[in-house]
Amino acid sequence: MQFERSDRVSEEIKKELSDIIQHELKDPRLCAELISIVKVNMSKDLRHAKVYVSIFDKDKEKVESTMKALENAKPYIRREISRRISLRFTPEITFELDDSIEYGARISQILNQLNISKEDENIDESEGEEEN
Repeated sequence: MQFERSDRVSEEIKKELSDIIQHELKDPRLCAELISIVKVNMSKDLRHAKVYVSIFDKDKEKVESTMKALENAKPYIRREISRRISLRFTPEITFELDDSIEYGARISQILNQLNISKEDENIDESEGEEEN
């Protein structure tokens, strides 16, 4: 399997973005421990990067303010990417909210609840057999 340059650059940008968001952005609207860069899609010409961000928080207002903070930090983030990665053109960054991690956690919680209720049924059945 051969990787394209855009795939390698997107992985490098993902790594650097995660580092920048976790360690360098000081905006109080950011819930840094709750932000995850899920994926970065690069255009073939490496001029555009669509960054999928997952923000794990039930409060929709916090999610919206975090997205606004990321939007406001775009010029700084772009400068940092330019400084850290040697590219002919620094890509324009677009942030997209991705709720796949939150969705997966919700599915996992539902499966755990189903598993617990199934175990309770098995316990109830085994207790009923012992009484006979």
